[in-house]
This record gives sequence, C-alpha cells and structure tokens, in this order.
Amino acid sequence: MEELQDASIHHMTAKVIAAIKNTKCYEPIYKELQRLVCSPNVDTHDMRNTLEDAIKGAGLETEIRNIVYNLVRSRLTKTDDKGLTHKQTSKPTVSDPLGYLKRAGVLWDRRVRKSLNAMCTELKVPLHGQPRISADREDFMAKWNELSNYNMDLANYRPVYAPKDLLEVLLSLKGPAKTTENTDQIPQWEFSHIALPVKNLFELRGHYADLLRSDSYLGVPDLTVQCQRILEGRHAPMCQQFLKKGCTPAPYRGALWASVLDSKLHDYDIDYWHKLRNAVWTTDHIVDKLVFKDIQLTASNDDQYFVFEDVLYQVLLCFSRDTDIGSCVDYETFPVKGKTYEGPPSGVVPFHGICMFAAPFCYLYDSPVNLYYTFRAFYIRYCHRLTTINTHPQGIVSLCLLFEKLLQTYEPQLWSHFRELQIQPLRVVFKWLMRAFSGHLPPDQLLVLWDLILGFDSLEILPLFAIIILSFRKESIMQVASLDNIEAILADLSSIKVLPLVQLALSRD
Repeated sequence: MEELQDASIHHMTAKVIAAIKNTKCYEPIYKELQRLVCSPNVDTHDMRNTLEDAIKGAGLETEIRNIVYNLVRSRLTKTDDKGLTHKQTSKPTVSDPLGYLKRAGVLWDRRVRKSLNAMCTELKVPLHGQPRISADREDFMAKWNELSNYNMDLANYRPVYAPKDLLEVLLSLKGPAKTTENTDQIPQWEFSHIALPVKNLFELRGHYADLLRSDSYLGVPDLTVQCQRILEGRHAPMCQQFLKKGCTPAPYRGALWASVLDSKLHDYDIDYWHKLRNAVWTTDHIVDKLVFKDIQLTASNDDQYFVFEDVLYQVLLCFSRDTDIGSCVDYETFPVKGKTYEGPPSGVVPFHGICMFAAPFCYLYDSPVNLYYTFRAFYIRYCHRLTTINTHPQGIVSLCLLFEKLLQTYEPQLWSHFRELQIQPLRVVFKWLMRAFSGHLPPDQLLVLWDLILGFDSLEILPLFAIIILSFRKESIMQVASLDNIEAILADLSSIKVLPLVQLALSRD
C-alpha cells in the first residue's frame, strides 16, 4: 500500500512539474531561483535548508504554492503526464450512455460556427479578417479609449445566437429510451431522462455549509481587517475561503478574485495585452461588428452598465483575438460526420449577451488590463460551461437538471402549477442561468452571488438561487396563468438580497 502511495505521489509530482514548465510564469520563477542559488544567503554546504529559507524570504514559496493550487484545481484534474487530455487519449464511442449528449454538444458548436460562416458569406467578408485600411486604423487607434464614438455600420449584423436558441436545443434533447419506459408518459420538456448525477438539497447544504457559520477568520471579527491580513498573506486558498462568507468588503473584492483565479498581472501579461490590442488595431474582423452590436443591444441599454461601454469594447475586442482561450476551454468531442467549420481566433463565437459576463468586472477594476485577465479567467473556468452543451457537472445541462429536480422535490405546488399551464419552468429561468444572473440582479447583489461561485468553486448556486426566487414569489406566481404574466412577476429583482435568502433556504427544514 505504501509503495502504491509513493508511486501516486511521484506521479502527481511529475505532473505538477510538467504543468508548471508549460506556464508563462515558469521562466521568471526559474530565473529568480537561479538568482537566489547564486546569492550569499545560500550556503553550498547546507544547500537545501538555506535555499528553502531564501525562497521563503523572497516570497517565492507562496507564489509556487498558489501556482500548484490553481493547477490542481483546473488542468491537472484532466491532464496526464504527456499533456494530453483524457478526451484525447480515450476516444468516445457511440455506445457511450451519454453519447447522445456529447453528440448534441458537437452539433451545437458546429451549428454556431456554421451560422458565423454563413454570415461571412452573406456579407462577403472573410472569416479570418482583413487588414484595416490606413485611415480606419488611425481612426480606431485615436478613439481606442472612446470607442462609443467610433462609427460602424451594423445594420446588416445580428447576434449569431441568443439564449432562447440554446434553450430550444436543450429542450429537444432525446436520450435513449429504456425498454421498460413508456416515452409517451414523459413530458417533452422534462430533463429527468438525462442520466447526469446532480445533488439534492441535503447535499447542497453540506457543500455550502460554510455559509451558515458565523466564526471569524484569524480570530479577528472585523471583515476589513480580516481581508487585509488575508491579502497580505497572498495565499489563494485563504482568499477563496474568505469569499465563502458572502460578505466581501467591496474595495478588496477585485484583489481577492484575482488571487483565486490566478489572474494577478505580470510583465508578460501586459505585453500580451498590447499584442492583442495591436491585433485589433491592424485587423478588421467580423467579430468586431458582433461585439459592437452586442454591447449596443445589452450593456449600453442597461442603467447599471452603460457608463462602462468604452471599457467593454476594449475588453471584448481583445478577448476575440486571444488564441490562448481556445486551448484552455474544454469542448465536447464525439464522432460526428459532416463538415467542420472554423471560428474566430479565440474560438468563442459572440452571442447575444456575451458582454454581460464582462460587465460586472467593471465595478472591480479601474484598469482594462486587470479587468481583462480576471474576466478571461472567470470565463474559462465557469462561463463557457453555460453556453455549450456538455456533460460536465457544472455544465448548463446539469444545472438545468438540478433546477428541475429541486423544483419537483421542494416546490411541488409550483411544479404542478407549471405542468397544468403546460409551461416549461426552464423558459422562465434559463436567461438567469445562462447569464449567471448578470443583467438581472443589481450589481452589488450579483457580485455577492459571484463571490459564492468563486468561494465554493461551483455554479450550482445558480439553479439553487433560481429556485429560491421562484419560492419567494410563489404566491404571486400561483395566481397567474400565462408565461407572460409569470415573467412580469419575475422581471424586477431589484429587491432581492442574495445572502439572507440563500442562508434561509439552506437552514430551514
């Protein structure tokens, strides 16, 4: 047993070392270690102990610990020591019980890219962009900080897809019927046939147990002092633990998020931002129009976000050119015949509302560079799972299934009411789930909800909170008999307070 344990530790160590070598931070850390080895503080006769002391004194120990922590949370869980994902090493087969879901994911991605390609053909513009003419480039550069004044004809451009398009695909998913099952008895809009594991309320209470604890960290009752000390320590796990309280002091939220998402700026990050910005300046791409169109349709018309219009243009345009995103995001793979289609440089096709993933970050950062890297990390870790069909436990399909089961189990009156009216409950809440409530909750409450996403590293709070809102408005919903009236009751969430409602739902029997 000990030999197996030692082999496992050795295997994980090898994976960690290989993964660190593939990160951008490896070279500067390696150079700093070389400098420390040559310093007079390191004694060649006691190399190990004196080097360890020097590493701690230089603050490198904490930095390395944070790197390992973030790698284990993300990449190492799905990467072997050859650097290949399990999806690449073991090909999916048609006999896979979730094969139909993976196939739907591949077909959805293909459909989205095909729509983008068709738009390019219709408008006679190249998919990969074309060099900006000199006058346009100079105008774009001059107005970079006030792109709301940049003139662009968007009359012929439209969003490639909207949340309702993805919802229709999800509602049409058909799994393999069991031999003992009468498919005529299953409502077409239920998700119960999807064999994905989801938590029940008891398990969710266990997962979110820290929300119900009132103990203070570090023995200090003042939240601001706690937060300052945690940030001074620079330990990412402590920052994540603090976010679980849901009471983050606003001035420190940006620093805490950056620590948890490992998005603190380095020199190479700033250089890469300038490279992305220059790519936007020099190349005219169809996604530029789609980004402008989306911001004008959403954030520019939102009372809470319209003032950030210029920053959002910068962030989303650079996001569209970032080729690193495609290599970090996991897409479903499944053997599906047919033509494949290329996408934009980032691999992310802009959809109606994509800018609302970035808009809340405008309240956290003054610099578009800081904003960009934290937003990008949040998108890669969480948001992309809300816009793709996948089998991940945090994916939109699992979240929809969790919502449905919670509603059936804990709000049976509402469930029956929806069934009697032949209204799919998901039609009421899907826009909340897909946007992670951005644009629906007031920014101060949305940031609390996203604190919990980061603190507990889970999107399961989204369907749980959707259930809480329905339960909170239950009396009014039970009195109406149409989808329009239900949506009218749920349209204004300005009075909703996230933390007390979640705590109440988790604590009551």
